[in-house]
Amino acid sequence: MITCSKITEIFCLVDEFCKKYSQVIDKALLGNKSKRPCRMSSSEIITIMIILQHSSMRNFKHFYLNYLQKHMTKEFPKTVSYNRFVELMQQNLLPLTLFLKTFCLGKCTEISFIDSTPIRVCKHKRISRNKVF
Repeated sequence: MITCSKITEIFCLVDEFCKKYSQVIDKALLGNKSKRPCRMSSSEIITIMIILQHSSMRNFKHFYLNYLQKHMTKEFPKTVSYNRFVELMQQNLLPLTLFLKTFCLGKCTEISFIDSTPIRVCKHKRISRNKVF
């Protein structure tokens, strides 16, 4: 599994990004925030979503309920229920995407490959009726 120091490193990067992101969003949004703040910060939610990808578990529900809430209570003391976390994941998808685009994409080298292998969509006699695009 991922070490505690690596979790802290990821959280610090995400937290700095979320602070800058919230400043930009607060300037652009109209009106005031009347919503009650969540128990978990956006930084914690995004960090958990990134940690899942570093873990060997591929089932998020199992990861969240059986690993995170039981073994990582020191790193994430204010976890919410699984259903609430899934709702919060949807709200934090845009910041996660922007964070990954900003920090986690590799540099493009001079050589790039494109796979142009044709994918068979249907049987040959139904090609004229197929409306994929």
